[in-house]
Amino acid sequence: MNKAVIFRMVCVALLWAVLCYLLIASQPVTLKTIFWIIASGIIVFVPLYKKYFRNGK
Repeated sequence: MNKAVIFRMVCVALLWAVLCYLLIASQPVTLKTIFWIIASGIIVFVPLYKKYFRNGK
């Protein structure tokens, strides 16, 4: 992996973390909130894992 790919992954992870923080700050923590955080993490990070780590690139 080159530095541009790492930079993009860090930017996506930081953006996802900020959005999760905004979700938690705007409403009380419930099972529904936790579900949305986990589901969004799967939607965001699984394709990145498949593209960059599983294929050994």
